[in-house]
Amino acid sequence: MYSMGKRYTVAAVRERLAEALDEAEKGIPVIIERRGVRYRLTVEPSAPRAHGKQPPRIAIVDRAVRTGEWTWDWTPDGMAFTSKPRP
Repeated sequence: MYSMGKRYTVAAVRERLAEALDEAEKGIPVIIERRGVRYRLTVEPSAPRAHGKQPPRIAIVDRAVRTGEWTWDWTPDGMAFTSKPRP
């Protein structure tokens, strides 16, 4: 009925949960038994990750800002668009 693998009681798996998870991750069947009921521990396939670079959240469209001639600065009234001091 069950292929060869590792069997644990609930008490044993409490003590060795990391070991049981490692075995399941390696593809070894892990069975946990409680009061005559058997449970199979399996690994869920992970969702595929999106690869590649995400587009920037803020697009700089002004050439002066892109080249660093202007910046944002704090003022008493909040943020303000100001020119950078020239060296």
